[in-house]
Amino acid sequence: MALVALLAGLCLLYIPTYWDLAQTIWATDEQGHGPIILAVSLWLLFNKRHELAELAPAPMRGLAWLLIALGLLMYAFGRTQSIVMAEVASQIFLVAGLFVLFKGIEALRMVWFSLFFMLFMIPLPGPLVAAVTGPLKSAVSTVAELILYKTGYPVARSGVILSVGPYQLLVADACAGLNSMFTLEALGLLYMNLMRYTAAARNIALALLIVPISFAANVIRVMILVLVTFHFGDAAGQGFVHGFAGMVLFMVALALMLATDKLLGMFMPAQAGARNGERA
Repeated sequence: MALVALLAGLCLLYIPTYWDLAQTIWATDEQGHGPIILAVSLWLLFNKRHELAELAPAPMRGLAWLLIALGLLMYAFGRTQSIVMAEVASQIFLVAGLFVLFKGIEALRMVWFSLFFMLFMIPLPGPLVAAVTGPLKSAVSTVAELILYKTGYPVARSGVILSVGPYQLLVADACAGLNSMFTLEALGLLYMNLMRYTAAARNIALALLIVPISFAANVIRVMILVLVTFHFGDAAGQGFVHGFAGMVLFMVALALMLATDKLLGMFMPAQAGARNGERA
């Protein structure tokens, strides 16, 4: 009964937040991954329900109330001052505090990744996105132009505008920005968690390699849009294919991630202490 009341209280607290996000940030291409991150985090928590139920309660009330108080303060500050980062991040501290209050620190260890994964639904600061996205778009545009030109296509670039034949395409933030890289990093970390890798060196290597992987996937996405526009016209490039290119981005990134993971597997064990294919 207490659990139901707590869940109802959290829903009442955060439904207005999610509603505002759905009407604003989550409705954009750059931050459209937010609901997916939330759904995956809840799914990960749901999958831990049996382990949590079997865990003997060992509450740490001092730490729990500290986390809960911090979460509530962040929520109040974010809600009243319209600082969405603080408002969204507050739920991580609140949920963590509730786990520690009812089950103890061991419960927090069980669900740490689910809560950590929620970090990827926190909107990035506008100044940071603007500062990083510009150079990223320029780099993606340059590489896409170079590859297409070398393969014989009449492509020219002016800043982040690609000209191909009679058409011009602006490389938008969603095509080559920090947010897409942030989302792909979340995808990579989820993959490692689902594969249950425990070797720190391999996890760190794959996490770092996701950055160039996401860059390569963005280049391929831009190239696809340029090729579709060149061969089928501007209407095709800006229509269904433009939206579908977002799915292509993640499929390409996932394929590159799997290939990279396979390559790493030749040199690094997947589990800590594993040798000659055996798990420690």
